[in-house]
Amino acid sequence: MSEGMRPVLDLSANLETFFHDVVDDAMRKKHVEATEAAEYYLVSLLTDYARPDARSCEALERPLTLLLDEALRAPGQERFERLRVLGDGVLYVSGFFAPHLETRGVEVRYVTSLGARAYDNAGRMLRGASGDAAPDLFFELAENFERFADLLNSVAEKLSLAAAPSSTAVLKLYERWLKTGSQELGSELMERGVLPTRGAGGLH
Repeated sequence: MSEGMRPVLDLSANLETFFHDVVDDAMRKKHVEATEAAEYYLVSLLTDYARPDARSCEALERPLTLLLDEALRAPGQERFERLRVLGDGVLYVSGFFAPHLETRGVEVRYVTSLGARAYDNAGRMLRGASGDAAPDLFFELAENFERFADLLNSVAEKLSLAAAPSSTAVLKLYERWLKTGSQELGSELMERGVLPTRGAGGLH
């Protein structure tokens, strides 16, 4: 290596490896089955949203019904790309910001139905262009949209807990467990040496 040159880190590869491990772990814990193509797609989505571009942020900033209408009216390849990006955006928002949507009074199931519709239409476009040779990836994403959003929610919780101080992380886990009764969250608490109980006893 010449003097003054520094090694270049492939941040994309590092992020992809990181998210692959996190998604794979979440799929095992939640017993979510998916094709290899779908799992890779979810990993790529998380990698992309670690450094989102302007279009990727639209699902966070503009009305989803308007975005879907614009996508369906767009011509040719642009229509497919808009549908794909919209599906990605809704999946990410549904997974990472579901509690925020709920506190704003937004029906999460309605939001996920829009994302599923975007993916379904993208899949139909591919099948129309390629016939039976088209992959079923977007149909798989559409049919399992809520399950995949729930999976990303688990990923978001894990990342949030990992970034929080130990005592804060345990408290967040306990509050989520009280709200959902999730066996997965209960197991996480027990792994941290806490026996989750309801009632006046609190944490043990």
